[in-house]
Amino acid sequence: MASRRILSLTALLSLAAVLVVPILQAQTDSADSLLADAKAEAKSEHKNVLLVFSASWCGPCKLYEGFLQDPQMKRITEKAFVVQHIDVGERQGDPKHANTPGGEALRSALGATREPGFPFIVITDENGELIVNSNQDGEAGHNVGYPALPAEIDWYVEMLKQSAPSLSAQDLSATHAWLQKHSPHH
Repeated sequence: MASRRILSLTALLSLAAVLVVPILQAQTDSADSLLADAKAEAKSEHKNVLLVFSASWCGPCKLYEGFLQDPQMKRITEKAFVVQHIDVGERQGDPKHANTPGGEALRSALGATREPGFPFIVITDENGELIVNSNQDGEAGHNVGYPALPAEIDWYVEMLKQSAPSLSAQDLSATHAWLQKHSPHH
C-alpha cells in the first residue's frame, strides 16, 4: 500500500513538473530575450515591433488589450507589427504577477520618462531601434496610454503613420474610428 502511495505521489510530482516548468520559464524570460524574439520574428516577416509595457491591475492596459484583440484591429495591427507584451509596475509580493526581468530598464531606454503610466507603447524597427513611443509631444510629453481622448487618438494614429508605411489610409481611418467609438469618454 505504501509503495502504491509513493508511486502515485511520484507520478503526481512528475506531472506537476511537466505542467509548472513551462509556466515558470515563461515568467523568467527577460525583457531583452522577449525583444530579441520579437525582432527575429519582425525581420522574418518584414514588420516592426510594437512593445506594450503594461501591468495586470491596469484598467487602461485591459482596454488596449481589448483593442489589440478586436478582430478588425488585430488584422490591421498584425499587418504591420509583431506585438510583444512586457510586464512592468506589478505590485511587489503579488503571487500571480511579476515584472518581466529588465522590463523597467528597457522601458526607460526606449523613452519612458519618470513614471510614464500604463500602458506605455513603443514601436521599434526590426532591429529594436526606437521609431516612436506613446509620449505625446516627444520626450517631455504626456504618455497617452490607452488612447481615449481626441488628441490621444490623433497621436496614436500619428504613431502608426510614422512606423507602419504598410498601413493604408483606410487602415488608419478604421483605427481612428474604432478608438473614437470605443472611447470611455465617448
